[in-house]
Amino acid sequence: MPQELKYLSIIESGLNPRAVSRASAVGLWQFMSFTGRYFGLHHDGYIDERMDPEKSTEAACKYLKQLHTIFGNWELALAAYNSGPGTVKRAVRRSGYKRTFWEIYRYLPRETRSYVPQFVAIIYAMNYAEEHNLGDLALEEVMPHDTIAFRQYVHLETFASLTGTCVEELHQLNPSLRRNAIPQTEKPFVLKMPIAAKDRLALNREGILDSSSRVGKKEVEMLVSNTP
Repeated sequence: MPQELKYLSIIESGLNPRAVSRASAVGLWQFMSFTGRYFGLHHDGYIDERMDPEKSTEAACKYLKQLHTIFGNWELALAAYNSGPGTVKRAVRRSGYKRTFWEIYRYLPRETRSYVPQFVAIIYAMNYAEEHNLGDLALEEVMPHDTIAFRQYVHLETFASLTGTCVEELHQLNPSLRRNAIPQTEKPFVLKMPIAAKDRLALNREGILDSSSRVGKKEVEMLVSNTP
């Protein structure tokens, strides 16, 4: 796949993993509910994997590759990513079965007509940033972290307090978490946590996990059940 496709997330979400559109598309790659589930992104009242940068990027790659297989053209694949493959297929039929973006341009929705040119502009801007005095852009560093897998319920505020971190840092590292809790599940949830917190957890793992599993479970369950 072309490396430049990574810039598509700038157009989709402005690189905000928690972005939610007016149409309820979610995450870096703006997956709708059905499409997200189709590509393996689970979401419920506790966790929304569409907001997981790694999992959603992998799903987006699979989707884009599938669209390229359907249309045989990356520009048409991008148009289909924006408006859906059915919309692009209709535009192809209405154009007399033309096979390039510019040949079916007039038959596409207005937003999709500007979508591919935006992508071209983003590629140009990223490749020629210095020539346009855009070279001194600040980079956001991800804090050093490690992982731990949970199957049990964990109250994040309690867990953060006992490991010497804060719940805001845990949410920053784990944007797919919708609540201040990890639910009890059969499939483990892999939590990213600051290195120092992981070291502190190792000193009293059993006690910290026991305490974190006893706080607020009923309240969180009630909150989730009452949320659309």
